[in-house]
Amino acid sequence: MNPDLDALQPYPFERLAALKAGITPPDDLPHIPLTIGEPRHAPFEGALQALVDQRHEMARYPATGGLVELRRAIADWASQRFGLDDLDADHQVLPVNGTREAIFAFVQAALDRTRPARVAVPNPFYQIYEGATLLAGGTTLTLDCRAEHDFRPDLEAVPAATWRDVQIVFVCSPGNPTGAVTPLADLERLIQLADEFDFIVAADECYSELYLDESAPPPGLLEACARLGRQDYRRCLVFHSLSKRSNLPGLRSGFVAGDAELISAFRRYRTYHGCAMSLPLQHASIAAWRDEAHVRANRDAYREKFAAVTEILAPVMDFPTPEASFYLWPSVPGGDDEAFARALYAERHVSVLPGSYMGRPGFDGDNPGAGRVRLALVDDLDATTQAARRMRDLIEKTVSWETTP
Repeated sequence: MNPDLDALQPYPFERLAALKAGITPPDDLPHIPLTIGEPRHAPFEGALQALVDQRHEMARYPATGGLVELRRAIADWASQRFGLDDLDADHQVLPVNGTREAIFAFVQAALDRTRPARVAVPNPFYQIYEGATLLAGGTTLTLDCRAEHDFRPDLEAVPAATWRDVQIVFVCSPGNPTGAVTPLADLERLIQLADEFDFIVAADECYSELYLDESAPPPGLLEACARLGRQDYRRCLVFHSLSKRSNLPGLRSGFVAGDAELISAFRRYRTYHGCAMSLPLQHASIAAWRDEAHVRANRDAYREKFAAVTEILAPVMDFPTPEASFYLWPSVPGGDDEAFARALYAERHVSVLPGSYMGRPGFDGDNPGAGRVRLALVDDLDATTQAARRMRDLIEKTVSWETTP
């Protein structure tokens, strides 16, 4: 077996299961999980109907490059959303089976093992970035995302000697787990660094359509390229998905777009990888990318939940003002995220993910995820607010016990 498999760390949810092992939560309280970022809003009906209408296409093999109609629907959407001048559907767009698969596969295709192979990742982070890097024979460079820098990496803190060994930099905006949005100025600076040190910028933008201010959609990497006059999007790729935007995580549909040379090489890799998207899924994807009404309704539902949950928790927990995604990133009383998660499950039957499980020791040796928990506000309004009330109740009673003489 590949010896690099031994370098993989346990997935956060494996660690959470071990943390909860042996606990018997209250029987009278139904379990409310706020752990996995799996959307539970209704899937876009137009996509489901397209699956039914096109089911006969299951009799055909799909091509790696996908249907031209799908690539054009993606190019039209991205051009409109990010203010691009006619993204080239034939050379700058590639449909993929969701961002997770594509991110993992791209690292395998792109990393050059004949020289230092470092991949820079935000810290804390989506663990696929790390796993993909290790299995491609590389090493990760963690870029800490702390409160003092608005939960975004401090690019200027990285020495030039370190940048020289970096081949890929992952950006996650809006961020998982922090919800922080990377501003255009930071994206433009990263593009400048990519030119200077010859690395690829890979932007995971799968939460880009879940934002709280309807008048301020999060900017994207290709948008930053366009502002710099780089219509070839050199050294830049973005990863998008229908999972969060359209509540279609089971569809496993997304796209990669950007630098035509990188797309061409990645397409060649995927031809051997054997991961072409099923034709009915492609037709469902076309329907989803061409409709915005359901996406606006989706944002409205998340806004309602964020407003309710933050009102309940703000008096007892400290967290950054939500900007985008469906996560809340609060610090826990006492600073022990594992102890808090365990107590919340044991006493209130609510599951949350300890922030330390999503981070690694940073520049100063501390894990920037420690002392926080990730709350995924994916359930309906009633369940989500009920979970928040149970959390507040636990905190208030615990504080009361701690301060009793």
